[in-house]
Amino acid sequence: MKERIYVCHTYYHVYVTYLKELNLPIEKRGQATLVLSSLSIDFEQLKERVESTELFDEVVEFDEKRDDYFPELAKYRKDTGSLVKNLWNRIWFTRKYAKLEAPYVPVNFREYKEIYVYCDSDPIGFYLNQNHIKYHAVEDGLNCLKNYDAARYDNRGHFGLKAFMSEKLNLIFIQNGYGKYCLDMEVNDISAIQYPCKKYIEVPRQKLVENLSQEDKEIILKAFVRDMPKLQQQIAESNKAGDKILILTDPLCTLDIRKQIFEDVIKMYEPEGTIFIKPHPRDELDYRVHFAQYPQFDATVPMEMLNFFPGLTFKKVVGVLTEVRNLQFAEECVRLGPDFMDKYEDPLVHRQNEQIY
Repeated sequence: MKERIYVCHTYYHVYVTYLKELNLPIEKRGQATLVLSSLSIDFEQLKERVESTELFDEVVEFDEKRDDYFPELAKYRKDTGSLVKNLWNRIWFTRKYAKLEAPYVPVNFREYKEIYVYCDSDPIGFYLNQNHIKYHAVEDGLNCLKNYDAARYDNRGHFGLKAFMSEKLNLIFIQNGYGKYCLDMEVNDISAIQYPCKKYIEVPRQKLVENLSQEDKEIILKAFVRDMPKLQQQIAESNKAGDKILILTDPLCTLDIRKQIFEDVIKMYEPEGTIFIKPHPRDELDYRVHFAQYPQFDATVPMEMLNFFPGLTFKKVVGVLTEVRNLQFAEECVRLGPDFMDKYEDPLVHRQNEQIY
């Protein structure tokens, strides 16, 4: 049997995976398989950089397919207006989706002692549950369930019944701890989650970071930083700028409204200092074109890694919906939140937890 395998859908997932592996005793490192799913993001040359760190036994790419890739599933996604008929369609959708996904799964998960999956709401969750393969789920983003409990939001109305059909009967599938073959789900802070689940276990990510040695941090930087000299130059130049404000972008709304959002955010904070931008990895707005006058950090580098550079300090770090916590390089962290977003889109779009019933 092989030891461990991680299924990652974003750069942040890979970053957390590095944290988890580097918190293991040295003799247990180098035995895990890292799977990079192309479902949500283009990992460009990350595979080669990860391999160069020699922390993983194998790095595998996964051409994971969304349900709309399979036209035969479309009929099961239609709302019939009947709870019973909808659940019946969902049962068939769950079964067929797992079978259709199977040819694209690049590894034999049964060969592994431990399986960790970020975003088990994605096809891999359906596949593992329908094939009766036990796994550990891992929270997608930092405290992401605090504002968007996707399991309960996606299954509003008769949640108890649906959860029973997923967790006990495995007839349908619900993510984030409600799948029958999900052993548990690692979350950063249980106290921040409004709707508890018995499978949640708390694994604070800051503690994982605090356990890193300088050598461990250099291993992570080697995997994520595409151009270290350029990044070091950016940091050196930023240190000369006096008061600095770092704006974190989010993949919000349509591109035109998103551009307006960050134009407004910059206007709010530009009087306080020199603006720097850190684009979100999944943000498709070209900030180097639309905001060329502002220095920008590489989108593929998780913002938490800026903690690894001693002496780098920002007066403020500002995010819209991004959770900003434990940022040692920030004197002050500002999360503008849903009240700010209400001005740009229908509140129903970003106030998901308020709609759970």
